[in-house]
Amino acid sequence: MTQIFLAAAFFVGIHLLVAGTGLRDRIVGAIGEVPYQGVFSVLSLLGLVWLCWAWAGAPAEAPRWNGSGFRLGVQVLMLVAFLFVAIGLTTPSPTAAGGERQLASDEPARGILRITRHPFLWGVALWGACHALVNPDPPSLLFFGSLLGLALVGPASIDAKRARKHGERWQSFAAVTSNVPFAAIVSGRNHLALRELGAWRIALGVGLYAVFLALHPLLFGASPL
Repeated sequence: MTQIFLAAAFFVGIHLLVAGTGLRDRIVGAIGEVPYQGVFSVLSLLGLVWLCWAWAGAPAEAPRWNGSGFRLGVQVLMLVAFLFVAIGLTTPSPTAAGGERQLASDEPARGILRITRHPFLWGVALWGACHALVNPDPPSLLFFGSLLGLALVGPASIDAKRARKHGERWQSFAAVTSNVPFAAIVSGRNHLALRELGAWRIALGVGLYAVFLALHPLLFGASPL
C-alpha cells in the first residue's frame, strides 16, 4: 500500500500543484513552454507507470459486486466513457494541449464540446468510477479513485490556466460551454448537434469498447462480463 500511496500522491500532486497553477506560469517563464511540456509529459508518464506498477503488485481481491443488473449498468457507463474519450480526443478543442488556436475560430464550441468542454476527462472519470465500484478493495480504490479524483478536479485547473492566458477569448468560449455534461444545453447556452459528433468518431468509440471488452481477460486477467 505504501508504494501505491506514494505513486498516487506523486501523479496527482504534479497535476494539482503544478499544472494549471501560478507555479506552472513561473516555470514556463523560466524555461519556455516547449521544454516545460516535455518535462511535464515525461514526469506524468513516469508517474502513471509507477501508479500502474504499484497497483499491479498489490494483493488482488475478487470483485464484490457481481449481480447481472449491476454488471449491465457498469458496461453501459463504460461504453459512454469510451465514447467520451474517443470523440473527445479526436475533436479539436481549446482545452487540449496545443488546441488554443481553436479559440480564434468563428464557432469553437462544436460537436461534443457542446455537451462538455472536457469530454476526455469525463470519460476517465466514468472509467475510474466504474472500476472503483467493481473493485472496492483498498489498493484499487486508491488507484482508480486517484484517477477519478484527478479527472473531476482537473477541468477547473485547465479552465483557470486558459483564462489567465487567453482572457476574453476564453471567456467567450466558456460562456457557451460547460464542464458538467449537458449543463450548457440544459441552461440554453448551447444546443445538441448530434451530426457534429461525427459518425466515424462514434464508430471509433464503439469499436474500441468492443476490442477492450473482448481482450479484457487476456490483458487484465478478469472478465468484465
